[in-house]
Amino acid sequence: MLQVNPETVCFIISKAQEFQTQEQGAFDDEMADSDGEWSSRSAPDYQSGMSYEELKSTIEDLEPDQQVNLVALMWLGRGDFSADEWGAAIEQAKDNWNDRTADYLIATPLIADYLQEGLNQLGYSCE
Repeated sequence: MLQVNPETVCFIISKAQEFQTQEQGAFDDEMADSDGEWSSRSAPDYQSGMSYEELKSTIEDLEPDQQVNLVALMWLGRGDFSADEWGAAIEQAKDNWNDRTADYLIATPLIADYLQEGLNQLGYSCE
């Protein structure tokens, strides 16, 4: 059923959590002005962070069919598909696959949570 190693997905979840924590901290610390109001400044460039680089390279190093599975897993965890619709999720992810899959996944808010939930729905766990 799942054509990407669950341990690899768990590593990606871990790196995504680290990245999201860094991102949230940067917003909390750097985006509020002296009055505690959100400023109009842009977010810092996270692409130089180690977690981002590891996360992106791990996803990019996967074979295309594994990347397709990762996207379908994220969609499953997000509620776009049910476990019974896994085949349809795979087909849609395959139809939409491109060489920017890592960017798409990393830009998805709550990606770590969605991947974890998708794993759970397919009977896998990171514990």
